[in-house]
Amino acid sequence: MPKASDVKKNTAIEHNGKVFIVRGIHRSVPQGRAGGSLYRMRLYDVVTGVKADETFKDSDMLNLADLTRRQVSFSYLDGDEYVFMDNEDYTPYNLNSESVSDEIPFITEATEGMVVILIDDSPVAVELPSSVDLEVTETDPSIKGASASARTKPATLSTGLVIQVPEHISTGDKVKVNTEERKFMSRA
Repeated sequence: MPKASDVKKNTAIEHNGKVFIVRGIHRSVPQGRAGGSLYRMRLYDVVTGVKADETFKDSDMLNLADLTRRQVSFSYLDGDEYVFMDNEDYTPYNLNSESVSDEIPFITEATEGMVVILIDDSPVAVELPSSVDLEVTETDPSIKGASASARTKPATLSTGLVIQVPEHISTGDKVKVNTEERKFMSRA
């Protein structure tokens, strides 16, 4: 049983008799309190998909739910569902677009290192690698002589995500994007 301070994003916990996936964590340190940090967690019910916000003290003990992680690759889009294929036994896992809405801007058929999180053999979430390579489909023309640390400009990527990139990046370039911060890391 980990403390609230040890829980990470996409962890499955049991709380109030239900199983939740932690989708976001915000840490705050209230002034004037003789205590530790507070962790406000955005939780999604695995069964119903209903979201709940809960606040825990850093010393609160949380129960982890039994979950399985499987390496997958994106296969295809079926209406409102994203279908992922298990890399080992080719089992298809369907997730509706609401449950993967934060991950959609990074999912392509070429994205490697994705993991589907299963609870009781049913898929509940997708975990992305720390960075993905995407192609720039639209940006202002590159400026000759612009350095890598110069000003930035907006760029639309192949998945529709818009990020800020250095001025030397041009349309057609592949870039490495941090999936957690949604920021440009380097040229791919």
